[in-house]
Amino acid sequence: MSFAVAPAEVDFSDPGAPTSPLYGDAYPARAGALERARRIFLAGNGLPGRWQGRERFVIVETGFGLGHNFLATWDVWRRDPQRCPRLCFVSVEKHPLQPQDLARALEDHPLADLAAQLIAQWPPLTAGLHRLQFDNGQVELLLALGDAQAMAAQWVLEADAFYLDGFAPSRNPALWNEWLIKHLARQAAPGATAATWNTSQPLRRALAAVGFEVAPAPGSAETPDMTAARHAPRHTPQRPAGREPLAPQAREAVILGAGLAGAACALALAREGLRCTVVDTHAAPAQASSGNPAGLFHGTVNPDDGLHARFNRAAALATQRTLAGLGLAHQPGLLRLEHRLDASAMPTVPGYVHALDAEAASARAGRTLSGPAWFYPGGGALAPAAYVQALLNASGATLRLNAAVAQVQREGDVWQLRGPGGDVVAQAPLLVLAGGHGQLSLLADLAPTAGWTEHLTVQRGQLTHLAAAPWCPATPLAGDGYVIADGHGGVWCGATTEDGDADPHLRAECQHTNLTRYARLAGLAQPPEGPLVGRVGWRLLTPDRLPLIGGLPAEGPRAEQLRLQPRLPGLVLCTAMGSRGITWAALAGQLVAALAVGGPRPVEADLLDAVDPARLELRRTRRPGR
Repeated sequence: MSFAVAPAEVDFSDPGAPTSPLYGDAYPARAGALERARRIFLAGNGLPGRWQGRERFVIVETGFGLGHNFLATWDVWRRDPQRCPRLCFVSVEKHPLQPQDLARALEDHPLADLAAQLIAQWPPLTAGLHRLQFDNGQVELLLALGDAQAMAAQWVLEADAFYLDGFAPSRNPALWNEWLIKHLARQAAPGATAATWNTSQPLRRALAAVGFEVAPAPGSAETPDMTAARHAPRHTPQRPAGREPLAPQAREAVILGAGLAGAACALALAREGLRCTVVDTHAAPAQASSGNPAGLFHGTVNPDDGLHARFNRAAALATQRTLAGLGLAHQPGLLRLEHRLDASAMPTVPGYVHALDAEAASARAGRTLSGPAWFYPGGGALAPAAYVQALLNASGATLRLNAAVAQVQREGDVWQLRGPGGDVVAQAPLLVLAGGHGQLSLLADLAPTAGWTEHLTVQRGQLTHLAAAPWCPATPLAGDGYVIADGHGGVWCGATTEDGDADPHLRAECQHTNLTRYARLAGLAQPPEGPLVGRVGWRLLTPDRLPLIGGLPAEGPRAEQLRLQPRLPGLVLCTAMGSRGITWAALAGQLVAALAVGGPRPVEADLLDAVDPARLELRRTRRPGR
């Protein structure tokens, strides 16, 4: 299974100058690492001056290593009274340090407070992008774990500055070849700069070949051991229409839907500096699909680590970090039974997933289980309504409840929500549709010629509460169904799946299904008895069981590639969360914010396409009648 990345091997024989046995090269010595970063990478890119007066500044680094360049940049940004409101630092690392090695490498660091925060947020060593936030979200570290060439081809961003760093070209040529430089140049914002200690002619020729003007940097006469460049190509390539920000100048947003998706969008947009109004037809938040009393969140593991597994993993880790930042109480940890693999064939990645044999899994569950299980330490269970409220509180959003919306229309540069009588309920340059199945009629109005909305499924689900349960799991348990302890000697178990069923009443046969699954998970001879108690809700599902997050196609011919398809300005869709709303909401909100304002996308390009609402229409036109 390919979702783990190989950690770095570090030789600490000289604690002040650790080395890499794999590359036969040294990391920057601790004593001079910060000065080196300030002299070469910050000064070589004209920082801090170039980020002053900017709303956001994006830096791309080609080798994270021990993190000295990031810490030095963060420190300079902090101490600059004219700093930009948001600093985004994107860095790739093929062999990241294990947490204990990073802590050792940064021990007694001159920037001890910043180093401690980095160590505390260090992610599990899983492939892909990891979005870490500091200083209330003003500083973002987008850490790409994996091969630099593969990751650079997947980034969706515009970089203002490049830190070209890493082991020597003779030791690690992949970080310095023309292919990588070409991909970095494609992500350069107008006037982007680059700096490096590498003064080789092959590198300078590679930079010049993709439109960089290589010139002496300020002060380089005294410090000739560096290369500085500015991106000034003869022809500026046009950005793909489907990758353009949807509302780059917006300072206000209206979000329709006060459930998990809407609340997560409010927090992410607020951290981008937008004032948010959340509108909902109900009298309180989390009353529709997000209204269940308990629910699970966790990642998934798949042998080929396909799109679903990767998106679920990125989302689960984003949820884990969001919950930690909110300080929201929940049941930590989750067990998911494995019925096909033996424990010896199940990989463990510390901090993300642990393979447990039947004995170890049974010890965690508090009852003998029939086989091995995956344990997700960052997963767990919580009350969705409490999560929604915590997100809304942190966002500072204005709530507008009991507000029926019958129509969405655009007037000039503003989107308006109108009530049944035509009155304006709310308006803003940015509109996020973050409700579930209740907004299908609005979607149909916005995309009247798009037949893909007909392929969305509204699915009924019934959850069961057993007040006096014969067994309450010590850790939330999932498999064929799930079981969550309610904290009072009972359990919530479920849930059923009935497509196209609009019956709002609790049904005895659905309860029997839930209790039968509970009995199997608990190892009971027969299902327990109990009164008909639970909740009915509805999920909105796509044919491929991934959410809809992104812009709606503008009128006109359909492009053959999603990244080339123009979108309606100022409108973002965030819906079809299915049964994974708790797991997906945090990442979905971050993605909505990045799509709206144009920040670096927190997922790779193929995952961006995998959740793009336009994918369904593109597939429909490619395969008529399906």
